[in-house]
Amino acid sequence: MFSLFIRNLFFTILQPGLVAGLIPFWITGFRINNIFVKVWQLHHYIGTIVFLIGFVIMIWCIISFAVKGRGTLSPIDPTKRLVVAGLYKFSRNPMYVGVTLILIGESAYFQSVELWIYALFVFITFNIFAILIEEPRLRKDFGEDYKRYCEKVRRWI
Repeated sequence: MFSLFIRNLFFTILQPGLVAGLIPFWITGFRINNIFVKVWQLHHYIGTIVFLIGFVIMIWCIISFAVKGRGTLSPIDPTKRLVVAGLYKFSRNPMYVGVTLILIGESAYFQSVELWIYALFVFITFNIFAILIEEPRLRKDFGEDYKRYCEKVRRWI
């Protein structure tokens, strides 16, 4: 169990940490001082709320992968069981939705056109990856169970 926790922590830092953390701060030029502005405007509140919703979704999915799927969020260390409960009842890819919401929240908070473009690029990349790589692997690994799941649950929302 400890090993699974460490692997999930590692892949969380490596994958969403890089995609939704480090790269957006590179794009914004590390405007850390903008995070703690004294007077918040509407875009700060909206960005923070969207960010937090995305963050909670992402963490919930990571925990579901570890507890129910006995694996990690990484394709190189995938779940051993198909996860179809919790948020996965409503979306086949809620983790990607969560990360995309984090990026939208950051884009709104910083009012950054570059971050909006990056968020769109990441979402398009998630689509391509899900359709061309992840879904075929899941069909191979979980067969009829995954096919039935796909018939019941939409790819995104």
